[in-house]
Amino acid sequence: MGCLTRFGIKKFIARYGVNMREAKINDYRQFVTFNDFFTRELKSNARIISTEFNNIISPVDGTVSECGTIKQDQLLQAKGAYFNLLDLCGQDAALAHYFENGNFLTAYLSPKDYHRFHIPITGKLIKMIYVPGKLFSVNQSSVNNVPGLFARNERVICLFETDIGKIALIAVGAMIVGSVSMKWHGIVAPQRKRKTAVWHYTDQNIVFEKGDEVGHFRLGSTVIILTEKNKMKWSDALCADKSLCVGESIGLKCFMHDQMEKQSPLK
Repeated sequence: MGCLTRFGIKKFIARYGVNMREAKINDYRQFVTFNDFFTRELKSNARIISTEFNNIISPVDGTVSECGTIKQDQLLQAKGAYFNLLDLCGQDAALAHYFENGNFLTAYLSPKDYHRFHIPITGKLIKMIYVPGKLFSVNQSSVNNVPGLFARNERVICLFETDIGKIALIAVGAMIVGSVSMKWHGIVAPQRKRKTAVWHYTDQNIVFEKGDEVGHFRLGSTVIILTEKNKMKWSDALCADKSLCVGESIGLKCFMHDQMEKQSPLK
C-alpha cells in the first residue's frame, strides 16, 4: 500500500466513523488498495443470522429508505413519489409480473457500512440481469429529488426461486460505484456495457442458504428486495430510517396451512 492510499483510508475511517473492530482485518494498514478496504469482510461472529425457519433476514447493513406493498406496479421512492416496477426490472415484463402487488424493501448503504450483501432466505439462482443506467448519488437528497432514481441507475438484478416463490435482490449502482461483484460470476461488466445483459442459471444448481453472501459493491449504494404477492409480511417495526444489520429478522414468510413444513424444499 502506498502512503497516499494509507492516508486516504485513515481519513475515510475518521470522517465516516467506520467500525473497524468488527472487521476481519481491523488494521487499515494491511489493505493493499482502497477497494480492498471498502469491500472488507466482517469477523465470523460479527453478525448473528436468525435461524428461525419463517424469518426473512436483512441482506445488508444499512438504513431502510422505504418498504411496504407494491401498488399494482408502483413502488414508493419517497413520500408522495413513486417509480415503476417495469422500469426497475429493465423492461422485462415477465420479471415485473412476478412482483405486481407484492412487497418491497429499499435499503441504503452509507459510506461507513459493510458493503457485502446476503440472501434474505434460502434460494436457488435462476437468472441475473445487468441493466445499464446512470450513476446518480442515492443519498436521501437524491431519493427525494430525482424522479425514478432506482429505475434510472445502473443495476444488477438477481432472481431466485424460494419456498415462497420468486424473490429478486437488486443491487443499484451509485455516483462513485458502477461496479458490482457476484460470488458466482465475479465483477459484472458486460462487454457491451450500455446494453442489457442476461445470464440464465436454471440448468445449474446454484443454491444460497439464508444469510450466505451473494455479492458486494466495489463502492456503496442501495439494495432492493422484491417478493411476490401474499408470500410474506414485513415486521411491524420496519419503517423508513430504521437501521439494519445483516442477519436480523425483518419479516415473516406466509404459508397456506397445507404448505407449512419444517424443511425447505430446496434442501
